[in-house]
Amino acid sequence: MSGSLHDNTAWAAATPVLSVLMPFLRDDPSELLRMLDREAHAVAERAELIILDDGTADPALTARLTALIDALSLPARLITLDANEGRSGGRNRLAEAARGRFLLFLDSDMRPDHPRFLSDWVDLAMKDDPAVAFGGFSLLQAPTDARFAVHRQMAARSDCIPADQRALQPEKYVFTSNLLVRRDVFDTESFDAGFSGWGWEDVEWAMRVSRRFTVTHIDNPATHMGLDTVEALAAKYEQSAPNFARVAARHPDFVAAYPSYRVAKKLKAVPGLRLIRPLFKQAARVSLLPPAVRGLSLRLYRAALYAEAI
Repeated sequence: MSGSLHDNTAWAAATPVLSVLMPFLRDDPSELLRMLDREAHAVAERAELIILDDGTADPALTARLTALIDALSLPARLITLDANEGRSGGRNRLAEAARGRFLLFLDSDMRPDHPRFLSDWVDLAMKDDPAVAFGGFSLLQAPTDARFAVHRQMAARSDCIPADQRALQPEKYVFTSNLLVRRDVFDTESFDAGFSGWGWEDVEWAMRVSRRFTVTHIDNPATHMGLDTVEALAAKYEQSAPNFARVAARHPDFVAAYPSYRVAKKLKAVPGLRLIRPLFKQAARVSLLPPAVRGLSLRLYRAALYAEAI
């Protein structure tokens, strides 16, 4: 590894059950760290925090985080990489640094929705010993700016759903934003570093894992604060198309049940799709349209991208 490590004073003597693993790139995870540290007394050193700066290259941010980590009560380590290793590589790196029997992958733009968030994860790990558990998303604390209206509508419809509904397709609703994994499971199935850019590496991992282990869904949500504009979402979908094709080739049985795949297959037969596709993106940009209509247009844009990739 080309980079540096910084541990706080609580790190050396800790024997955690749960390692909270937080990668970030050009974000500031300080608020999330402060919120988790409020539970330090409740979890009684059963949890540690490991933060990975995946190549931000911002010395001022590193200095601020170092000072914050030194002030935390929970055992904490900051790993600062000189160069970006990517979403899968960074998470695999975090897992290697973890000392707990359970790994909690938590994105740096998440915010716990209740004051027992970390305690509930520790209790679940110690009492139920789950192989994999996903806690869920919410939008309770998310920004309500008009520029994020489309993403809010899409997330509320597709991502922020209760555990009993997620459990109907357990592998589909697994994201590394709020995900508990037992170490022996992760040692058996790590993230595929062959994925590049944004999207699908966590779902593909869950597809592999679900063939061998039980994937549990619970309601221990955190808010996804990082809502995107239409332009940013469209750019992510453009990145994700090759990743989707990779997943579809590996797991056709799972993917065949996904609406995005079924729509992509239908669009693939449409003459002149490449000329039509930009119109979906253009419609999603029109602020006068209702967010639901703009969201549908953006989903069609994504499906058209996937149609060309599969």
